This record gives sequence, structure tokens and C-alpha cells, in this order.
Amino acid sequence: MAEHDLVVRGGTVIDGTGAPRRTADVAVSDGVVVEVGAVEGTGRREIDADGALVAPGFVDVHTHYDGQATWEATMQPSSWHGVTTVVFGNCGVGFAPVHDTDHERLVQLMEGVEDIPGTALHEGLAWNWNSLPEYLDALDGAKDMDIAAQVPHAALRLHVMGERGAKGEDATPSDIAEMGRLAAEGVTAGFLGFTTSRTQNHKTSLGEPTPTLTAAREELVGIAEAIGTTGTGVLQLVSDFTDIDGEFAIVRAMTESSGRPISFTLVESPRGYEYHRAILDHIETARAAGLTVTGQTAVRPIGVLLGFECTLNPFLANPVYREVAGLPTAERTVALHDPAFRKRLLAAAGGKDMQAVGGRLIEKFDIMFALGESPNYEPNPANSMAGIAAREGRLPAEVALDALLENDGTAMLWVPFSNFGQGNLDGTHELLSHPYTVPALSDGGAHVGTICDGSFPTTLLQHWGRDRDGARLDLEFLIQRQARDTARLVGLHDRGVLAPGYRADLNVIDFDRLRVRQPELLYDLPAGGRRVVQRADGYRHTIVAGVETYTEGEATGELPGRLVRGAQRGPTA
Repeated sequence: MAEHDLVVRGGTVIDGTGAPRRTADVAVSDGVVVEVGAVEGTGRREIDADGALVAPGFVDVHTHYDGQATWEATMQPSSWHGVTTVVFGNCGVGFAPVHDTDHERLVQLMEGVEDIPGTALHEGLAWNWNSLPEYLDALDGAKDMDIAAQVPHAALRLHVMGERGAKGEDATPSDIAEMGRLAAEGVTAGFLGFTTSRTQNHKTSLGEPTPTLTAAREELVGIAEAIGTTGTGVLQLVSDFTDIDGEFAIVRAMTESSGRPISFTLVESPRGYEYHRAILDHIETARAAGLTVTGQTAVRPIGVLLGFECTLNPFLANPVYREVAGLPTAERTVALHDPAFRKRLLAAAGGKDMQAVGGRLIEKFDIMFALGESPNYEPNPANSMAGIAAREGRLPAEVALDALLENDGTAMLWVPFSNFGQGNLDGTHELLSHPYTVPALSDGGAHVGTICDGSFPTTLLQHWGRDRDGARLDLEFLIQRQARDTARLVGLHDRGVLAPGYRADLNVIDFDRLRVRQPELLYDLPAGGRRVVQRADGYRHTIVAGVETYTEGEATGELPGRLVRGAQRGPTA
């Protein structure tokens, strides 16, 4: 009788293909699944999964662990949410290729675009690379999950064009040729693809636009064509789509000229329902023409966290608050409880520099919500700070102040700015259920002081598969999307499915107990840098390449994950 490395017994298997769930065993040997069904052989390790879901490990294709992966072996917070493969280098930002003289520029860009403290990056990055292949070598060590990188356009532009690239000047034909050559070299060395940003929301820590904002069509198409010559690689883009027709024409040109798949950020806009519907129409037209164009969409509203220990809070521009802003938490909390100080604080208006500290978003009390022990990411607008204030006859700012002072002054509020335009997630339901989208945009590893969305995979199952009051989605569909479909989006055909020959990445989940926890602050980045994280309950076991990496949310210390170099073929029959 065969002996396996691991047998997971008697679980409810949802295999990632969309097929109906079934009760089955899963046998693993040499890091791959070898049998799904009634396994007669024994395992050197056996896990009783009776009453639990058994699903493939999740693949998160939109993260920003570009720095963290060079100094950490654990890709937390993603590791806490059933993720077994992450892809970074998104949105055109990253740390290679790089001249030694451009370290500061790339740090400022990552700090500004992805809200990762510059001090942490300066302390953590070894900069023992210049070229794209050298950066891959720096990443190639033991991890708690598999990691993969993409070629970032901003770094590429700075490397080739220097100051001209930083200022957004047009690339010359020779500039484009060299960027294309380097991008193709990177993909050949093992990068999964190429990414760029065309959104005005992306700025350096100095407030300057990302170098790629105004890159001409010729530049983007030229780089894409060069990647196309390799016969592999994917393309990724983020855009404001202010001119939907014009921007989508660039999307189509990049994939038509290269023959490579392309995906881009797609969320419900406050501009209205018609915005994302028009983009979906463009995707459907492109698909009908044989082009592989996919929208990356969020599973819940994207929003900022506000707190006295976070990057932003509702009183950040208030001159009275600035009197105590620099105090230790305990002392600041005492001051904010003082009646005389509170009166002055609430009577004062925000300062003249609101735009420099988050704009009016930090005072949007009508869409500002408390996050309890079990956060609700589809809250009733009547429970906003403004809604509570109206019922209680108080100022919204006062309600927000009291909420922030809970937990000894460490509580947080949440302000959604996308996917919540109608006060619900009906638009998100349409985006998630569309055949040409995948769940993404978690930004794991980024926005560490303002956003905490690395928990997206857990929300996907918890909210859409169990808790939502409105229309839900089948678990089989959700797991297929977060495992097989995301893996295939970036060319990883060897994972995301529980079937013989596939990589043995899997989760054993207590679905009844599955939930995201309240966000919390840690000071564990290099140089004592701060970050907001969010843990989960319900993941009994997370397994990477047949090795258990997390048990009930706690790391086992095992590090079977590695750098994935390039697209991966699936098992052959």
C-alpha cells in the first residue's frame, strides 16, 4: 500500500475547477497532489478534515511585496489569509533595474504610491542588485509561500532615461528600444510580465507624478512588442480611464501588437454605474475579437483607515489637534478626553493644507464607519458617523472622536472611496461575477498606514459566500476565481487546482468560523516602521508544496516557498 507524504482525510473538497464540492481525501507526495478521492494509502502526516473545506491555496496577483520579499521570509499579512502564491511588481513600481544613484528616487516612488515608509525601505533594502536578473537572484530564497515578480515600468524608465524619465518627457525611439530590450531580458530571466501606471493618484512622496503617467502610446506598445518576442509574459496596467475610449485603445494596442494577455484595474467608480459598465463593454468587445483582456477587481470597497496611530485621521489638519499630535499615545488620549481641549478641537476647522493630508476624504463623515471586532465591509450608510450624529443630535466630528478614542485611543475608522458609490456592493457583485474579471487589488504589503486589504481572499469567501444579506456567489465559483483563474491570469498553470499533478498548495478551512479580524497596528518593519495588518480566523491548515506553513493562523516555521521564475506549464495527462 502506497505511503504518501501527506493525506488530508474526509474534507469537503472544492477543487478550484468550479466543479461541485464532494467529500474526498487528498494525497500529496513530493510537493504535488497525487490522488483526490478515496485514498487507500497512508500518509506520513495525516490531517482530519472532517467538517472542513479543502481548497487550493489562493493566488494573489496584485501585491507589493517588492521590498519585503528581499528582507523577510514571511509574506504577511497575505500568509494569514490562505494565500500560497503572491505576485508583485504591480502598478509600474518596483526596485529594478536600478542605477546606484537612483535608490532614493525609487524609494520615494514606492513610499508615495504604496505608502511604505521610506525609513523602512532605506533600512531594509540591501540594494545588492542593479539589473533585473540580479534582482531575481536577490529574491531567490526560502519563503513561507511562492513569490513572483513583474518588470515595473517606472524603474525601467528611470534606468534608461534618467532625469528625462522622471520628469515625464517623451521617450525617443532609442529609449523605447532599450526599455523593450531590458523588459524582454527580464521576462526571459523569470519575471512574469510588465506593468505600468497611468493614474494621477500615483505620486512620489514629494508629490510628483509617477514617471509613467504620460508615457506615449508608442512607448507602451514598443515595450509590449519587445516582450511579445519572448513568447511569454503578461501585461498589467492601472489607469484612471478618464477617456475610456482613448485609454482602452492603448490597452488593445498593447495586447494586439504583442500577442500577450493584458489585465488592468477595474472598480466601481463614484462617477457612476455607467463608468464600469462601459469598460466591461470594451472588454467584451475585445474578447469577441480574440484578445485576452481581463479586469482585476476588488472584492470589497477600497477605503482608507483613519486612526490616531495611522497615517491619516479626521483631525490631521486641525490646528488644535496638532498641539497633541506628537505626544505618545497614552498622553494624547488623555488630552483628547479633556472637555476643554475637546471643545476647542471641535470648534476649529481643518487647516489650509487639507490636500496635503488626504484631502476632504478624511472629513467624509457620511461614509465614515467604525470597524468592530468583526468588520462589516458592506455597512448601512445610516450607521456612518454622520448618520449616528443625526440620530443623537451631535456633531459628526464628535462621534468620530469618541469612536477613535476606544481601545485606549487605538481604534480605527474606515472610509470607502471606491466600490461603494451606491451605498452597497451591488456593483461589486456585477464585477466579481463577470466572466472576464478576477478578484485582485489586495495590495498586500503596501499602504501600510492607510489601507489593509491583504485580507481580500478571506472577505471573498466570508462575505460573498456566507454572510452577505443580498445576492451571494457560490463557493465553488469564488474559489475557482481566487485560485485557478488568478493563477492562469499570470501564466501559472501548475497551481490553483486540487487534482493529480498540480502543485500541493491547499487550505483546510473551518468555514463556519472563517472571518477577518479587526485591523491592528504592528511596529515590525525595518527601523521600527509601522504597518496596519489584519489577521483571520478559520484557517486550520495552510500547506505550500505539501508542507504545512500555518496552523490556526500561526506560522510553523517551515519555509517551502520559492521564487517562481516565469510562466509554469500545467500537468500533462
